[in-house]
Amino acid sequence: MARAEPGAGAEPQGVPEPAGVPEPQGVPEAQGVSAAEPAYDPAEPAPLGIPRTPTGNAEADAQLERLADVDHLATDGHLEVYEDVHRGLRDALTALDARPGPPVPPRPYESRS
Repeated sequence: MARAEPGAGAEPQGVPEPAGVPEPQGVPEAQGVSAAEPAYDPAEPAPLGIPRTPTGNAEADAQLERLADVDHLATDGHLEVYEDVHRGLRDALTALDARPGPPVPPRPYESRS
């Protein structure tokens, strides 16, 4: 019959058994940040906080307020809003030029003799 060698089948000597699972480095809890706090994600939409001063023209002000929509969109959605606002402002300016003013008085009829 074979004799068992001392230490065979046992844990290697000099390697302590882990007392628990250590916290990995780089985890928010290990750095003193609460897990409940959301991490900053630069890809998330964030309001720019740029004030929009009313112009006094209702059509222009409505278009400027539309710019606030980009605060809640990802960057790839900004172009659509900017183009829409540009189109709206251009239409408002065109409408100002097209509005009729007071009628032009008719010319007096001149007779030729």
